Amino acid sequence: MKHILVIGAGRSSPYLIDYLINAAQEHNWEICVADISLESALARTGKRLGTRAISFDINNTEQRNNEIKNADIVVSMLPAFMHLQVANDCVKYGKHLVTASYVSSEVAALDKEVKSKGLVFLNEIGLDPGIDHMSAMEIIERIKNEGGDIISFKSYCGGLIAPESNDNPWGYKFSWNPRNVVLAGQGTAKFLKKGQYKYVPYNRIFSEIENISMEGCGNFDGYANRDSLSYRKIYGLENIETMIRGTLRMPDYCRAWNAFVKLGWTDDTYQLEINEGLTYTELLRSFLSSEGKNIKKELAAFLNEEENSKTMQLLDWLELFSNKKVGIEKGTPAQVLQDLLEEKWKLKITDKDMIVMQHEFIYKSQDLRLKTQDQKVVASLVVKGENQIHTAMAKMVGLPAAIAVKNILLGKIKTPGVLVPVSKEIYLPVMEELKKMGIDFKESIS
Repeated sequence: MKHILVIGAGRSSPYLIDYLINAAQEHNWEICVADISLESALARTGKRLGTRAISFDINNTEQRNNEIKNADIVVSMLPAFMHLQVANDCVKYGKHLVTASYVSSEVAALDKEVKSKGLVFLNEIGLDPGIDHMSAMEIIERIKNEGGDIISFKSYCGGLIAPESNDNPWGYKFSWNPRNVVLAGQGTAKFLKKGQYKYVPYNRIFSEIENISMEGCGNFDGYANRDSLSYRKIYGLENIETMIRGTLRMPDYCRAWNAFVKLGWTDDTYQLEINEGLTYTELLRSFLSSEGKNIKKELAAFLNEEENSKTMQLLDWLELFSNKKVGIEKGTPAQVLQDLLEEKWKLKITDKDMIVMQHEFIYKSQDLRLKTQDQKVVASLVVKGENQIHTAMAKMVGLPAAIAVKNILLGKIKTPGVLVPVSKEIYLPVMEELKKMGIDFKESIS
């Protein structure tokens, strides 16, 4: 009997766990859901047959070793920085591993040992990264098979709030880890544009944006995300002229978020001195050099904004210019900001989130019958969630990982190594099953 260990029962896990429980019942497998909160683990498993829910401390070496030793495959839904402990144990005890996170250099370094043991360590099998890779590879392979030469690839994805649930002017609510949202964009974005390398440091990420239009959804702001350059080799596009991967937000969001970047409120490297009763207005004043009484006017001047600009209105909506008290007793600037936003950007029970993703390919066609040899393919995806628990984000992160787990256990994915889902062995069956579930891209060609 096969044993599946899922570590982490947070926001992104409902669809993954439901799918795996159904698969386990069909194939006579057993599944254990482990979380620091036993209540959370039980909420995901219920009392369904073949399931076990446990309280699990990732730093409890004995417990971690025992649970991994007894599994055939481990699904780590932990924060990315915790995967390495799990990965090392999976190598030690000869267990397959699946995560939805980017491959870290430390996990990548395990590749030789993973291959020698015939193990599959599949990473980046969620939404972004994940579905973005697999859907892009389907189109890339098709264009290449038709003799096309891809010269430009732009890919954008955003986890947003559905229009019918959008009742705040930021156009955003948390459907995944709030900490990751607050810290998003840190580092330097790297991409290729018309043959030139581009490097955008964090202090410019949210001010250098591109307007992205999606038919039926409207316009979005897109900012460059992480290292797009490394995916040239992964996608087999070494000679491409333009390569950009980015994140989507509603219009005005990026300009307003940049205010927090300029203020230093996304800094997570030091602790603030938070006195009892400290207000956000007083905290703002401590980040500005002026000592005047009109904090709103001072902040507008600091940000080079009109006092009644859209950015200032969005900051005002967060009650930064009121007597609202800071909600935590200690923390970094980023943690203080996160605490405020978790209150203001919380999904209500009946709220629906929305995933939007768009790929744009430009390629040179060898079909001499065409009037122009430059062709463009745009592939777009929109998926809405059901409610606060069964979100589009949880569906899009969890289902690809769950399908991959099933295929590994059934021997359909067997190439060993530290992998991402860019081989046909992985992405074809996963994408085929997602399409049957209604998760399908709409394409236009011009």
